[in-house]
Amino acid sequence: MTNNFSASSEILSHLFTEHFGSTPDKVELLPVSGSDRCYYRLSNKTHTAIGTYNANTAENNSYFYFTRLFQKHGIQVPEVLKTAKDKKHYLQQDLGSTTLFDYLMQEGFTDQVKSKFRQAIEQLVLVHWMAGRETNFEQCFATKRFDEKAIMADLLYFKYYFADLQKLSYNKTLLADEMEELSRELGRLQPQTLMYRDFQSRNIMLHDNRVSLIDFQGAMQGAPQYDLASLLWQAKAQLPESWKEELLNDYITAMNALPIARMDERHFRKGYAQMVLLRLLQVLGAYGFRGLLERKPHFLSSIAPALKNLEIFLALHPHLPSYPELRSLLERISSPEMQARYAAPEVVKGDCKLQVTIQSFSYKNGLPKDKTEHGGGYVFDCRGILNPGRFEAYKKLTGLDIEVQNFLKQETAMPEFLQHVFALVSISVEDYLARGFEHLTVSFGCTGGQHRSVFAAEQLAQYLHERYGLAVKAAHLNEKKWVR
Repeated sequence: MTNNFSASSEILSHLFTEHFGSTPDKVELLPVSGSDRCYYRLSNKTHTAIGTYNANTAENNSYFYFTRLFQKHGIQVPEVLKTAKDKKHYLQQDLGSTTLFDYLMQEGFTDQVKSKFRQAIEQLVLVHWMAGRETNFEQCFATKRFDEKAIMADLLYFKYYFADLQKLSYNKTLLADEMEELSRELGRLQPQTLMYRDFQSRNIMLHDNRVSLIDFQGAMQGAPQYDLASLLWQAKAQLPESWKEELLNDYITAMNALPIARMDERHFRKGYAQMVLLRLLQVLGAYGFRGLLERKPHFLSSIAPALKNLEIFLALHPHLPSYPELRSLLERISSPEMQARYAAPEVVKGDCKLQVTIQSFSYKNGLPKDKTEHGGGYVFDCRGILNPGRFEAYKKLTGLDIEVQNFLKQETAMPEFLQHVFALVSISVEDYLARGFEHLTVSFGCTGGQHRSVFAAEQLAQYLHERYGLAVKAAHLNEKKWVR
């Protein structure tokens, strides 16, 4: 990683002190997001703020620009409190840790939750039609317009990172022609406004009983219906069809109440359906890349609900897409059989014999002995990963502590290391489940058996539980000798 925790912590602490007039007592590295940005929570008894490090200054400048523009139009976003001279570090308002998605998962499909989705829709209308009408799209840091080329990139993302990995036969020439025609069709879709690009419930915070929007750096010119599709058809949210229709109606009502030219509702709804399809395919491409290739548990577990979403969409829209080869491919990809492939293996839900032993150890004590009669399994050496124990801030912590976990996720090659571990272990687990084997041992070693190996063992246990439903608990063999 390009960021250095100590350096960024010092710069952000200085910004905190300048803004609040007091130093932070605690600087906590927050869980890694889907980007290269690093987030920290800085706090003392009186104040709290979120510090951000991002080496991409063009992206930061876009964020600052859209923050000012949104605030001008009453759109709730975190306030930027202080910016460093390097434009790579900045301090912003702390909105807590509860997203709209978290609230939905905690409370379910209640009227209170629906009211928060309505508030989010009201904010989105302002983004599109008030902020959007005076946006300088030259301020967009990467893609300035969601045009034909950008849409084709999303379609190819789906094709290469998901469809082609399913080993399904199709007419490649015909599908390529249909995708090109579809991208041209969607690229001409009107109206064009400011498109948020990733407007989904994990990017909506709940704070002081109101919703606030985050992660809008990627905004660009495009069809507003795409953002509606992103929110209402989010795979893991699985909003009821009645909610989707109500919230779509709420958007149209709020849009028509603004001092703008009245939109043809039928035309708007048709464009919305087309953008739902595009978003579903883009999401599957992302899940394929992050899940099937990088073996990240969250994305793997999202594939089945995403396929269910696609199945529902195709049933509701028998004439979309209107391209026969693409339609045929999507019907096969979203079939119940394909959904079952990505659900937790059935054998785990019943009487599962497989017992997986996961343990961390210190190489100072030698390799751990296999206590089963199996005699096989894996031993992974974590000593090629940067050791948190070299830093005073982590020396007396362990791989069970959030500070060490976030350091390993954001400051080291541990995520890439674990991708390979997950892929290798999955081969054995799936084979052992199918053949009724009873034991598999996986051990992780590092110098002291306290930081890297402990974290890796816990991560694998979590992965096997989320992916296969296996009840696995990691054992830490050097725990009694940990430096405290």
